[in-house]
Amino acid sequence: MKHTEHSDIRPIRVAIVEDDPDFSSALRLVIQGSPDMQLAGCAATQAEGLALLSATPADVLLVDLGLPDGSGIAVIRAAAAQWPQCSIMVSTNFGDETHVMRSIEAGAAGYLLKDSSPSRMTDEIRSLASGGSPISPIIARQVLARFRNTPTTAAATSVASDDAPPLLSQREKEVLDYITKGFTVHEIAGLMQLSHFTVRTFVRRIYSKLKVSSKAEAIFEARTQGLLP
Repeated sequence: MKHTEHSDIRPIRVAIVEDDPDFSSALRLVIQGSPDMQLAGCAATQAEGLALLSATPADVLLVDLGLPDGSGIAVIRAAAAQWPQCSIMVSTNFGDETHVMRSIEAGAAGYLLKDSSPSRMTDEIRSLASGGSPISPIIARQVLARFRNTPTTAAATSVASDDAPPLLSQREKEVLDYITKGFTVHEIAGLMQLSHFTVRTFVRRIYSKLKVSSKAEAIFEARTQGLLP
């Protein structure tokens, strides 16, 4: 007689297709350190990701869209066909509407910006594995805009044309421009001849005014509203 007492208590098998070595390493470490998860496989290119699908199916597949040899969407489409029981989540640096919709149409059930911490990603993996569809708020807004057939840029233009005062002050725009170019708070403080405490205050104000909580979301929202080129 087979022993089945613990047959359905097993770790979530997670496979990763990710070309950013630092993010991939951090993600692998946090998965391997989670008792309820097991690393099922890791790939860094589209070709490796497609080859990964010939192995035992994973429960969750994390796919980066910007792979060095092609789009991760091809991996998502193949995984949806070859691993039908697997839940697929996209992790990417930036989301644009075309890629969001193509990913979802290809079979992705979750979509997160890569500036989420690896520990947050594991929370979302658990959500995905239990039937949820985790999605970054900024991505959700894009999807809603698409379904409403209301281009985000058009909405931003109409908002900007109102008689409301400018959303960001000139100083805040200057800080945001430096953030976009990759400068740190301390570097911006030196360039603007301000204390880093003052720059941090500017950053907090920018996040608050744009209603965002991360650098990637701030840049996206500022571009959407025409505050950045």
